[in-house]
Amino acid sequence: MDSRPTISRSLFALAIFYGGMVCIAGVLGNKQVALGPLAVEAGIFAFLLLVVVSSAVAELHGRAIANRLVIVGFVPLLMSMLLSWIVVQLPPAGSMEPERVEAFTLLMSSTWRIWAGGIAAYGLSQILNVTLFDVLKRGEGRLLWLRAGVASVLSQVLDTLIFVTVAFYGVFPIGQLLVGQMLAKVVLSIVLVPPLIYLFVGLGRRLDAKDLAA
Repeated sequence: MDSRPTISRSLFALAIFYGGMVCIAGVLGNKQVALGPLAVEAGIFAFLLLVVVSSAVAELHGRAIANRLVIVGFVPLLMSMLLSWIVVQLPPAGSMEPERVEAFTLLMSSTWRIWAGGIAAYGLSQILNVTLFDVLKRGEGRLLWLRAGVASVLSQVLDTLIFVTVAFYGVFPIGQLLVGQMLAKVVLSIVLVPPLIYLFVGLGRRLDAKDLAA
């Protein structure tokens, strides 16, 4: 009998997707995008997908597995930061155009406070999201869209509070930035998370159904 541990198709697929979103979120965050009257850093789109995936894993496989996914997510996050720093320090090839070197360095460079804020905001907000999603499941029944939306809104508020405070407090007044980012992220959470959670949970259940049929 084969005693090796197995992993379901849904968990395998969602974990790979999660790791990719962890890495790309910081890169996308270098651009501010305008959504009507709201301005938000573009990394929020990848981060909302992280919220949705961790909630979907909690729904399909339980809170403990979802929390483990969040913790393992630190590996690609920290590795991407380390590789970014190493590549920026390495001398560019002589054939590379100076403007491309300058643009790349500007895009990939960061301060220790921004890195620390990103790490802390990721871990604490994602754990909060999984915790709230699980608690609401026991308290509010099967309202998947509501549980995911509420957990996302509150975790996004915490994420913004931690990141902006750690990264920019004392550098410039952060009150207006906090309010604007929180408002934008709350609106996006309300609009995007409910339909996305049904998409990812439904996809996960279809993948796991293939395991049962195999």
